[in-house]
Amino acid sequence: MPIRWYGPANPEDPTYRHFARIVNLCLHGGAFAAINSGLWFVQGLRHPWSHLDWFTGTWAVLLVVHLAVVVGLRPQPEPQRPS
Repeated sequence: MPIRWYGPANPEDPTYRHFARIVNLCLHGGAFAAINSGLWFVQGLRHPWSHLDWFTGTWAVLLVVHLAVVVGLRPQPEPQRPS
C-alpha cells in the first residue's frame, strides 16, 4: 500500500513536514539498499573492492543519523480536549 498525503499540501503544517521527512527517509533507505546491494553483487562477480565495507558502514551511519533526525523532529501530539 503506497503512502499518501490526503489533504492540501501546506508546508506550514507540522504533520505535513514530518510526512515529507518520512518520505525522504524512505527514499534514502531505498537508495542505500539498491546501490549497496548492487555494489556488493558486482564485487562478488569481479575483483574485491577493499573500501566497500567502509563505504557501506559510513552510509549506514548516515542513514541512522537521518532516522534519528526524523524521529527527533516529529511533531508533538495535540492535547485532547475534555468532552
